[in-house]
Amino acid sequence: DGTLEEDQKRRDFTINAMALDLRPESFALLLDPFKGREDLKKGIIRTPLDPNITYSDDPLRMIRAIRFATQLGFQITPASLKAIENNKDRIRIVSRERIVDELQKIMAADQPSVGLTLLHNTGLLEYILPELTALRGIEEIEGQRHKDNFWHTLEVVDNICRATDKLWLRWAALLHDIGKAPTKRFDAKIGWTFHGHEFVGSKMVYSLFKRLRLPLNEHMKYVQKLVRLSSRPVSLSDDHVTDSAVRRLIFDAGNDVEDLMTLCEADITTKNPKKQKRYLRNFAAVRKKIKEVEERDRIRNFQPPVTGEQIMKAFNLKPSREIGKIKDAIKEGILEGEIPNDPEAAHRFMIQKGLELGLTPSGEATKSKKGG
Repeated sequence: DGTLEEDQKRRDFTINAMALDLRPESFALLLDPFKGREDLKKGIIRTPLDPNITYSDDPLRMIRAIRFATQLGFQITPASLKAIENNKDRIRIVSRERIVDELQKIMAADQPSVGLTLLHNTGLLEYILPELTALRGIEEIEGQRHKDNFWHTLEVVDNICRATDKLWLRWAALLHDIGKAPTKRFDAKIGWTFHGHEFVGSKMVYSLFKRLRLPLNEHMKYVQKLVRLSSRPVSLSDDHVTDSAVRRLIFDAGNDVEDLMTLCEADITTKNPKKQKRYLRNFAAVRKKIKEVEERDRIRNFQPPVTGEQIMKAFNLKPSREIGKIKDAIKEGILEGEIPNDPEAAHRFMIQKGLELGLTPSGEATKSKKGG
């Protein structure tokens, strides 16, 4: 029973409240009662009605306003921003699925920090990602300070967006430091520490994904993995790093090792040009080491060169702990560089480890060993 004008009044923004007349006598006439075309030209996000009314009708519009500003590079009017701040607590009534849909579009933008900053400044981020806002602030004790990990994180996200459009890699950048808030400690001898923040952060990813109803599938596991490994490549940039350390990183990261390196490079936010150049040079050296070790040892997507069935046959065993111990010993032997990653060497190593465990190899296994 309503009118077109009433419908237009209930639209979210003036740029979305324009219509074209379809009547023959006035076909294609622009019906723009709220000057949406002018706002479109000026790059302004404004609500047709009082913004408090518009946002109260559907609180998701607060995030939509921020999403449009992020995607289009538009400015939200001061009155509208103030209304978002005033109505922020009403976001509680919006379903997580609708919120995440807008958040994903912010994360897919060229510069997500624009939207994340607006979410933070209006108070919405506290309701959506409290793990992130917990990183905000700098503390100083005995003249020692730590960086503001919230603003650092936003820089990392923008950095990674210049290198990749992979959405879940961007999420890994957003969450890579969330473990720092619960692990922050001050040590009088060494200053501020965040011991184990990568492990704690990777565990927090699950509860965050579950709360937001993000997919609890391979995407979550991928983000967890990158958060957990996010500091590992830093230790490999030393000139004296061992091949075994590189092999272990490749083993743990698998096909995601390149994404992990991209994340680590994006994590460089120093404003000192010399330091930035040195860090990038170090990571380039790590990439080179990874390539050399992988080409030689084929550790990525590691598959044991000796199977459990082969171990059972070699020692006439039924399923037992010894099989797992031998398989682990072979894996460790390859990662440590004690044996090459090939079946013959692994078979000989299997026999050796079995004997150490007091097992008796079958005649066929011994022949295979001698033949090798």
